[in-house]
Amino acid sequence: QVQLVESGGGLVQAGGSLRLSCAASGRTFSTYAMGWFRQAPGKKREFVAGIRQSIGNGYYADSVKGRFTISRDNAKNTVYLQMNSLKPEDTAVYYCAAGSSYYAPRDIQDFEYWGQGTQVTVSS
Repeated sequence: QVQLVESGGGLVQAGGSLRLSCAASGRTFSTYAMGWFRQAPGKKREFVAGIRQSIGNGYYADSVKGRFTISRDNAKNTVYLQMNSLKPEDTAVYYCAAGSSYYAPRDIQDFEYWGQGTQVTVSS
């Protein structure tokens, strides 16, 4: 069982930056691929970024590539999402997720555990 708690959301102007954090419980954090998803009002939850179990490069949705960076610190059981050059269309609730797949998961069904979400609002 893994419990995930996101933090770092807030209100920011377009062009600004935020860093989201997701703290995980349990001693098996390093065995999970981690992902960030987001859901805007009236829209489906969508993949934003993921990072595999070992420390390495993340993988991204095209809409955030070059602006967002995912990273993880297995010693701290934490995954981060650095968001730069934010746009109003990035406004959403952002969710952290953990999955057992070793194949760079992007689909919602590949992630077994989810946090409660943190609101990110980007004003124009």
